[in-house]
Amino acid sequence: MTSTAQRILVVDDDPEIRKLLARYIEGQGFRVLLAASCRELRDRLATNHVDLIVLDVMLPDGSGLDLCRDLRAMRSSVPIILLTALKEDVDRIIGLEIGADDYLGKPFNPRELIARVRAVLRRRAEAAPAQIEAKTYRFEGFTADPQTRRVTDPHGDDIDLTGAEFDLLKTFLERPGRVLSRDQLLDLTRGRDGDVLDRSIDVLVSRLRRKLAEGGVLFKTVRNGGYQLAVKVEVEDAQS
Repeated sequence: MTSTAQRILVVDDDPEIRKLLARYIEGQGFRVLLAASCRELRDRLATNHVDLIVLDVMLPDGSGLDLCRDLRAMRSSVPIILLTALKEDVDRIIGLEIGADDYLGKPFNPRELIARVRAVLRRRAEAAPAQIEAKTYRFEGFTADPQTRRVTDPHGDDIDLTGAEFDLLKTFLERPGRVLSRDQLLDLTRGRDGDVLDRSIDVLVSRLRRKLAEGGVLFKTVRNGGYQLAVKVEVEDAQS
């Protein structure tokens, strides 16, 4: 294992799960940090660089959902994959709403977790080429800058978007007027690791509609089709 291997922080109060995941994740070429509680997670983040957090929703001294919300409130951009009890759709949807990048229901196959870890990290890495292009998108008074992953409203005020929300918005901005199915949006934003029954796209579109409501009806729902960004988009060279 090289010193440049990415570091995954696994947060779960079950020692057997921590041991199993640590062994498997390290076997896939990553470095691993472990935490059993909210307090230990904060300690690890304070003293270590972390590339991704695998976070259980249920912890002995607090909720993983609250932790996720707190990290995003502190503008932490560390990717987070939530581990939730099987079929707890409410927890999963709330997790996406407060800034988690993905979720996985327990029990799960470690291979699926690794696939999701790689997909989230790949999406982050693939954002780098877009930064070289240094393009800015303008639509209905809003400005989106992929280089800084910043969105401002018509008054110049910042709009807080999670990483998943920004990725989805950028996907629409790159394809204005095009009707995109949920499957296409999953492929474009999460690779092929999404579930065809995944409700995350609907959740994220709903969040974007609310956060960008000042622009009016930006996203149209096309029956049996998907979603469409139905406004004009101007693309500018950020250096111009």
